[in-house]
Amino acid sequence: MKFTKMHGCGNDYIYINGFQVKVDNPAQLSIKMSNRHFGVGSDGIVLILPSDVADFRMRMFNSDGSEAEMCGNAIRCVGKYVYDNKMTDKTSITIETLAGIKILDMTVVDEKVTYAKVDMGEPILKAEDIPVISDKSPVIGEEIDVNGKTFEFTCVSMGNPHAIAYVDDTDTFEVEKIGKLVEIDEKFPKKVNVEFAQIIDNETIKMRVWERGSGETLACGTGACATLVASVLNNLTDRKAVVKLIGGDLLIEWDKESNHIYMSGEAVTTFEGEWLL
Repeated sequence: MKFTKMHGCGNDYIYINGFQVKVDNPAQLSIKMSNRHFGVGSDGIVLILPSDVADFRMRMFNSDGSEAEMCGNAIRCVGKYVYDNKMTDKTSITIETLAGIKILDMTVVDEKVTYAKVDMGEPILKAEDIPVISDKSPVIGEEIDVNGKTFEFTCVSMGNPHAIAYVDDTDTFEVEKIGKLVEIDEKFPKKVNVEFAQIIDNETIKMRVWERGSGETLACGTGACATLVASVLNNLTDRKAVVKLIGGDLLIEWDKESNHIYMSGEAVTTFEGEWLL
């Protein structure tokens, strides 16, 4: 089975062309292929599939086999894959996800996509829709006790749930120690992605992320979007800011008129290979 390894800001997935091959057990395949010692090594796998309601459909599975609703870094790479492999000649396409249909506008250089802007839709702020067990709406300053310390989280869904806390220094913060406990906290019925953010100025945010089902990753597109929303709700930044992740930068904008979030960033093909089933 042929595959393509791609990344957006170091958030790396294995892409499989579902037009050419049928994957019977994608959850199990993701566990095997994602293993960085015995497999290819990745944060998960992404299946590119036909859609009845959009140009393409994507399904994505984390490295633990769980299916995720959406990934902002992965969807940019889906756009690059279908354009670079001549599955479309359009530079603006729609992609069906479990979090709804997303619109991509792609930048092409020498017949290859290098950069993509994604309309991520509106942020979800109602507690029961995120979901998070809270009597606040929007959920700002939700206190969670972890390892004897109390953290205040702002909760946002971008089609998948996020909890954002602000810290003094992301470089030294114990992301794994705290993140893995918050992920499974009883306040989050479907678990949660956890972001730890540091405000540099009103147009710049540093962030590290503990992804539900994958652990710490180098970047998370939906997490960057959720973090900007949280920062605006907490009056910490403007509605447009650069989110600096370990793997690179994403430009995030929360448009006031449409209430939509726009995410812009790179999409990179690393290599192609064949998985010997």
